[in-house]
Amino acid sequence: MSKKIYEFVVDEESAGERLDLYLGGQIPELSRSRIQKAIKSGEVLIDRSEVTKVSYRVDDNERVLLEFTPPEPMKAFPEDIPLNIVYEDKFLVVLDKPPGLVVHPAPGHRSGTLVNALLYHCDDLSGIGGVLRPGIVHRLDKDTSGLLVVAKNDEVHLSLSRQLMERTVSRVYHTIILGQMPGPEGVIDRPVGRSRRNRKRMTVVKSGGRDAVTYYNVMDTFPPFQYIKVKLGTGRTHQIRVHFSHFGRPIFGDPDYGGRKLRKGGLSDEERKIVQKALSIIDRQALHAAELSFYHPIVGREMSFNADLPDDFESVLSLIRGSDEI
Repeated sequence: MSKKIYEFVVDEESAGERLDLYLGGQIPELSRSRIQKAIKSGEVLIDRSEVTKVSYRVDDNERVLLEFTPPEPMKAFPEDIPLNIVYEDKFLVVLDKPPGLVVHPAPGHRSGTLVNALLYHCDDLSGIGGVLRPGIVHRLDKDTSGLLVVAKNDEVHLSLSRQLMERTVSRVYHTIILGQMPGPEGVIDRPVGRSRRNRKRMTVVKSGGRDAVTYYNVMDTFPPFQYIKVKLGTGRTHQIRVHFSHFGRPIFGDPDYGGRKLRKGGLSDEERKIVQKALSIIDRQALHAAELSFYHPIVGREMSFNADLPDDFESVLSLIRGSDEI
């Protein structure tokens, strides 16, 4: 396979970033490990000089050149993976995704994904998402559980995508946060963009991000936790996780946005024990897509679905409600 050349000029906003993180943001289809390997092996030139340190800090107006042989393009193949199907007809499928299941193939997850399972289960899926995302109208993070709708043909896919853009699809999540919100209900309206420190994470930004709106309603309080219902106004990457973390009340168990860190001070000994035990129960963010509603473009009516909480989430709730021994 012939070599591929990537060439970039560092802008003022990116100046000061580590070389590997900068290239990761510019070439998202390459894994960070592959980029680091390219740097260390001398495949990266900056202003025509070889740079082999991944920690090199790029500067404004520097010309970065990466030349390497790309890997073979990924393909998705059918795999016999169990699916929890909530509803299915000739036009679409509604699934209850378990935590830990990646939605579609990507570097590091070439198989064992929801798409692989769908290809085995369904004779037809829409092709709008391409060969790696057939039928995928919207996604959930790997460790977020709950409801997803998948399109079996392009007409349905386009209609559902349009409903998402017009914000007429209702997506309601249940979550547990560490901390307490200032009121029983409210709106978090903060733009979200990619973090400059870690290009795989998102953050609330002052400029350059996309508008992001999250509605919340406190269902119960069990200090230092709150059990919350969340409705998406928009559907940005990691939106719920980022919004609650931004206000110092992260989604409990979230390893990327502060949900597994015990706050210094502010917790009694008893509360600290509960938090530690709850962390031993759940190894992911306590976030579940519990309700999904949309207009079926072929059947011609509104459809609504609900998904029960998964076992790990339910066990944490039982513990913090006091129905388990500390």
